[in-house]
Amino acid sequence: MEREQVEQVRRFNRTVAERVGVLHDHYLGGARPYGQARLLWEIGDGGTHDVRSVRDRLGLDSGYVSRLLRALERDGLVVVESHPRDRRVRTIRLTEAGRHERALLDDRSDALATSLLAPLGARQRDRLTSAMAEVERLLTASVVSLTVLDPDHPDAAHCLRSYTAELQELFEGGFDPANSLLPDPGDLRAPRGLFLVARLHGEPVGCGGVKLPTGAPAEIKRLWVSPRLRGLGLARRLLSALEERAAQHGSELVRLDTNKALAAATRLYRSSGYTEVPAFNVEPYAHHWFEKPLTPRTPQTTAETRGLSPSRRSRGELGRSG
Repeated sequence: MEREQVEQVRRFNRTVAERVGVLHDHYLGGARPYGQARLLWEIGDGGTHDVRSVRDRLGLDSGYVSRLLRALERDGLVVVESHPRDRRVRTIRLTEAGRHERALLDDRSDALATSLLAPLGARQRDRLTSAMAEVERLLTASVVSLTVLDPDHPDAAHCLRSYTAELQELFEGGFDPANSLLPDPGDLRAPRGLFLVARLHGEPVGCGGVKLPTGAPAEIKRLWVSPRLRGLGLARRLLSALEERAAQHGSELVRLDTNKALAAATRLYRSSGYTEVPAFNVEPYAHHWFEKPLTPRTPQTTAETRGLSPSRRSRGELGRSG
């Protein structure tokens, strides 16, 4: 990436931090710093949450969250306790005082947003809010992690169930996994293959697998992205990561098939360099077969190519194959 891009991101971060008041000890004129206020707002007034899910949504390490919770608990704003069915799980909820302070935060946040927009003309306000929406979507895309998981892992199973349910709705005549050429789970485990799961704040939001047979082309299977994350480029990112893994394995060709109902997937494959070819399998739900040449390469050492999630501290588009 260009140095100018890095410098622009840093300037943007400084401007936002200054304008929204996170540099002050007392955020929005309240009684606490931004970290505590943000955690209070994230808990919300919708009942009980488990601490881990809140921590994952904010991308914070457990020690820091524990310190924030102790401060809020000391001030009588939250209750932290063990889950009644699993004492290893800690839960958190707002007290009446916590709900009152959160309401004040909402009012003051509305006032801050209004103060940012008020000096601008109508067209400038439209430009700013549209730009903010675009930045929000791109930042969301940037914090999605890709992790290699066993196909039987609960997050992988969630994605595959969602994939199957969506195909059932989209395909003419429905989709019956028993009639499909589903890969054996062993074909998506090392050394015969792998399965990638995309996560956003710890939640599985996409997946894709690649079969890596010896002496035969690699084959991409079960590429899926949650509908709410489409349009962020995640399907293309998953596809590229699977191709990278196949190339590192030494594959010189990668194949996939797809159904005619998945028009967005077909566009993705064509724009990613795939060429339509005659059928290379007897998948009953396939109408299009594609392949793409690969250049075998040496494995990289980045977190993503190792299948590791980015550090918490540093922190739709439809693409489905058969």
